[in-house]
Amino acid sequence: MAVQRMDNVLIVVEDLDAVIAFFVELGLELEGSGPLDWPGAERVIGLDGVRQDVAMLRVPGGHGRVELARFHTPEAVVPEPRDAPANTLGLRRVMFAVDDIADTVARLRGHGAELVGEIVRYEDVYLLCYVRGPEGIVVGLAEQLG
Repeated sequence: MAVQRMDNVLIVVEDLDAVIAFFVELGLELEGSGPLDWPGAERVIGLDGVRQDVAMLRVPGGHGRVELARFHTPEAVVPEPRDAPANTLGLRRVMFAVDDIADTVARLRGHGAELVGEIVRYEDVYLLCYVRGPEGIVVGLAEQLG
């Protein structure tokens, strides 16, 4: 038995609209958003009294999705430190291939993104960087060279 695909990565957020705008500017396509009214969600995630809004964004071409969730109840738990460094245990970033890394960073800055370090050349293969967007979300960007 093998994994068939990775469907999505979930990011819990406070400002759903701001984070949707950030990912749309990055180039993802909004599939839909709204309240999650499925009672089975509580059984899947192991929480009671769940009330949340969700948004699903897809990578153009349909290869991967980012799911965003805004919990109204129970209240979201804020990690410490909020802007954790790259060596913190757990999921640290999601990475996307982009056509033009400099242009992408410039556009994302309009949504509050800042470079974590700098844009660096990896051999003659990629330009790479991390940006920290709204709510401390770290996104890796890779521009293939040649």
